[in-house]
Parts: sequence; C-alpha cells; structure tokens
Amino acid sequence: MPTRESAGAPQTRETAAAPGSAGAPPAPKTTANRRPAHVSTSSAPLRRWKCLCAYDGAPFSGWQSQAGGMAIQDVIEARLAAVLGVETRIHASGRTDAGVHALGQVFHFDAAWRHGADKLKAALRSGLPTALQIQSVRPVSSEFHSRFSATGKIYAYHLYLGDADPFSRPYAWAIEKPLDVAAMKAATAALRGRHDFRAFSALNGPEKEDTVRDLRRLDFVQRGPRVRIEAEADGFMYKMVRSLVGAIYAAGEGKLTPAGIAELLATGKRTPVVQTAPPHGLFLVKVLYR
Repeated sequence: MPTRESAGAPQTRETAAAPGSAGAPPAPKTTANRRPAHVSTSSAPLRRWKCLCAYDGAPFSGWQSQAGGMAIQDVIEARLAAVLGVETRIHASGRTDAGVHALGQVFHFDAAWRHGADKLKAALRSGLPTALQIQSVRPVSSEFHSRFSATGKIYAYHLYLGDADPFSRPYAWAIEKPLDVAAMKAATAALRGRHDFRAFSALNGPEKEDTVRDLRRLDFVQRGPRVRIEAEADGFMYKMVRSLVGAIYAAGEGKLTPAGIAELLATGKRTPVVQTAPPHGLFLVKVLYR
C-alpha cells in the first residue's frame, strides 16, 4: 500500500538532542557477534513478531535508517541485536520524517525467541530511550506485513491559534495571526473524499504514479485555541498530510477557496500558496488492519 508522510496512514518520512544528552537515544551499536548472557542458545522456531511503538520525533532524524543519522529504525535494530544476539531487520508500516511523532507506529521482524512475548517486550523496552517506547509485542502469521497488510492510517495534526504556552509549542504549530476558522472548515470539507491528491504531495516520481487516495475522513475539531485536524485514508503520499494542513491554513489566510481546492485536485499542479506544515505538529495515531 503506498504512503509516505509522518503520525494519518496506509508511508511516511517526516531537532535533535545530542547523543548522551537527557532524553537522547543511544548511538546504535553492532552486536552481531555477541550473544548476551540472558539469551538462551537453545534452538527456537523462527517467528514473526508484530510490535506497536510510540515516540517523540524531536530527538530523531526520522524513522528510516540512514548513515550518520539518529533514526528510530537504527535505535530499535540496535536494541534487538543486543537482545537477540544477531542483527535483525525491522519493517514498519511507513516512514515518518524527522520531527514527526507517533502514538501507534507498527513494525514487524522475524526472530527465534523462546521466552514469550511479555519477556521480549520487557527486554526491548529496558534499553530504549525515554522518547521511544514499545507498547506491545505479539507473534503473528508469517503472512502479516506491517506495510502491505495495512488497510489505512489515521494521522492527527495539532494547531494552536494564538500565543501558545511552552508546553504546547513542541507538539503543535503555533499560529499567532488571526485566521478565518469558517473558511478553514470549508476547505476541510472540500478535501474529503476520493481524489487525485498529486497537488498535495511532495512526490518527485513519474507522472504515471498512482496518486489517487480515498480520504475517508478529514475532521476539523476546535476547543478554544487548540485545533486538531484528523485524517483517515487508505494511503498517504509523501508529506500529504502536512500539505493538506497547509491548504487549510491557506484558506484561513484568505488565499485559497473551496473552488481553488477543486482546481488543484483537478489539475494536480502544486501551488506555492499551499505550504508544507511544520513536522512537529503531526502524529501518526493508528495503523489500520483487517
């Protein structure tokens, strides 16, 4: 299933604390030739394990492994190597960009582990930074795939309309100038449904790439100065959620109307009026499976 964004659905990529500082993830270590004392050398069947994790995206360079970066994938794989005694590759539902958070990212891996899911979860959690935690671990069928078995994703983007307090700013886009909330709600309604969202992505691929998505739900929920834009779709393209938020913001500025949104959907041509919203307001909430 195609998707590439950071926290809305079924692919994702979206500053960072210095290694060794409080809350910073440890530098990945290669432990392929070292078997920890607590790991039994007895043979165990190879099984597929599905994991649910949550993370604060600020200290990391995104999900995907990268040379010289502090990627979430690298941190988890380093911990797995320490626990299992062998290098183990993990496969996520999608890649979140640097600064994007997750409440419900899913990944899987194959491993021979004979001590049960609870002990595997405890072993993984004990060596991870506080900004990254494993929430659940369970064995699944070998046919399950974190990305390709997904039927959708839910993302949430947080805005703060006004002078945000220092505890809100790390997790919401603080906008201090006045915006037309009614126009923002109208833009939200205009974006819902099944459309070609090429104009609302940062794709650099060929024109023939499938850019049609079913945006099942796009909700604009306001409580005082706090706004939560929640998106659910069968898939999201690279930076699509942040571009949708950028379009809603442009509507609030008076720069984009529902008719203008319809034209963008029809032509597939991106406009400078629609900026990509900052990553720190975005959360991957949930990955959907049958």
